[in-house]
Amino acid sequence: MTDTQPEVWLRGPVADVPALLQPVAHALLQAVEEVEGLMQGFPDEQLWTRPGGVAAAGFHLQHLGGVVDRLFTYVRAEPLSSAQLEALRREGKPAETGGSASELVAAFRQQVERALDQLRATDPVTLTEPRPVGRKQLPSTVLGLLFHAAEHVQRHVGQLHVTVRVQRDHRER
Repeated sequence: MTDTQPEVWLRGPVADVPALLQPVAHALLQAVEEVEGLMQGFPDEQLWTRPGGVAAAGFHLQHLGGVVDRLFTYVRAEPLSSAQLEALRREGKPAETGGSASELVAAFRQQVERALDQLRATDPVTLTEPRPVGRKQLPSTVLGLLFHAAEHVQRHVGQLHVTVRVQRDHRER
């Protein structure tokens, strides 16, 4: 969000996304904008530090893209691939994943773009269809998964805000 633009949800509909799925698209796009602004100029050497023992900024950046990828896979009624399971296992482990802050932010943006394409292709008639989640095949629906993707991303963006702010305040002292 810039000083001249309102938040994404107040800018009107996202092109070609069904009306019932606009809140999901808005939340994901808002998250991308906030993460891009927040991480601008963030030092890579602090990406994996854990101020006060909280999750590192690097973890949140990895998790943001990963959770969108996994939940949107369940929306398609597909199981997670071995590559997705491996990526989940590596979340939060910098030695195995690498990547600069800008690379992790770009990967999140790309994942959101794929999610928006999937939203555009989602028939609203399917929103109440059941979708099993995870190894235990817990019950959800297409809409439940999409809503959870949006709210879960927002939750981690909030946590990322706090982590980055603490790290910036500490650097300025």
